[in-house]
Amino acid sequence: MSYTPLQDAIRAQPGTQSLPTADYRGATTAARFADLQQEFSALLNGCGIYDLGFRARISLTGGDRVRWLNGMVTNNIRDLAAGHGVYAFLLNPQGRILGDMTVYNQGDALMVETDRSQVEKIIATFDHYIIMDDVEVTDISERQTALGLAGPRSRAILNIAGIEVPNLKPLQMITPRCNCDCGCVECTVIRGEDEVPESYEIWLAPKDAYKTWQALIAAGATPAGSEALEMQRIVAGIPLYGVDIRERDLPQETEQMRALNFNKGCYVGQEIVERIRSRGNVHRKFAGFVTEGAIAAGAKIVSDDKEVGEVTSVAVLPGGRTVALGYIRREVGLPGREVRIGTAKATVTQLPFAGAAYAQPEDTLLHPA
Repeated sequence: MSYTPLQDAIRAQPGTQSLPTADYRGATTAARFADLQQEFSALLNGCGIYDLGFRARISLTGGDRVRWLNGMVTNNIRDLAAGHGVYAFLLNPQGRILGDMTVYNQGDALMVETDRSQVEKIIATFDHYIIMDDVEVTDISERQTALGLAGPRSRAILNIAGIEVPNLKPLQMITPRCNCDCGCVECTVIRGEDEVPESYEIWLAPKDAYKTWQALIAAGATPAGSEALEMQRIVAGIPLYGVDIRERDLPQETEQMRALNFNKGCYVGQEIVERIRSRGNVHRKFAGFVTEGAIAAGAKIVSDDKEVGEVTSVAVLPGGRTVALGYIRREVGLPGREVRIGTAKATVTQLPFAGAAYAQPEDTLLHPA
């Protein structure tokens, strides 16, 4: 895997070569910058800044782009307003998930954002289905990278840095008015999909990533590596494609109903999705678990001596509490239900994890005074 543009710039600075790195979602970036708990706390309670260079962007142009992509993915692209985005799945004809993405309407183009680990398969699938359509698919990932901000102070930090951001709706994008210390960088700012924690993406040219990073840190943001980002993802209950969502999974099993639109008409795999909706629920569902002992991804979930599911992601949080994501039989997976994962007792939990589910009473990092 290649280093992200930001990580390349950081490694070029004196004294930073010893920072631990990790391969994350298709790229190599910083695993952590200092104390993991402080980085995680900043993402929840303050403002954490992180490298989004593992995200890729695919531009769709041509007169048929809206009609064509609307027939490819699970959400409504036809009615997507300019300057807004929507989360969607790409399915095979059997209704299994080939990938996930966020699609943005930029007016003269559609922008598909996904992880770098998914780009090759998504582009190959797109190319397979373009026949006589006026659609051009261009991977622009080398021309654009991104930074992320998360936490309740994120918008304030942007404004302190001189990047003026109004109150945006989830997945709304703007070109901000800048009076910033990062050299009047040309960028796009996007509000994250979840209301809590508040988050933003900044799309910009690779050459501008490091100076913008420095300007936001000077404004008060705390650098956070991929370890803290992964911990935050799990606490938020967001499944990751390739880890929590696999090609064998069906959309309704993932509980990501935000990716589905049942009024948009036909798309690849739509018949299976509609059949599940009309005939009843799938047999298993994505859920959270709070455990009383150490567990590992891949561990089986047992209830009444019967295997009822599996764990896909695990995080050990400040205070020592272990939380996990995974799949469980729907009839067993009721919040509050006690199960066993390996040798550990566990409780099924509604996602996202509520503060009481993962914070210890003495844990002042998650709930500062």
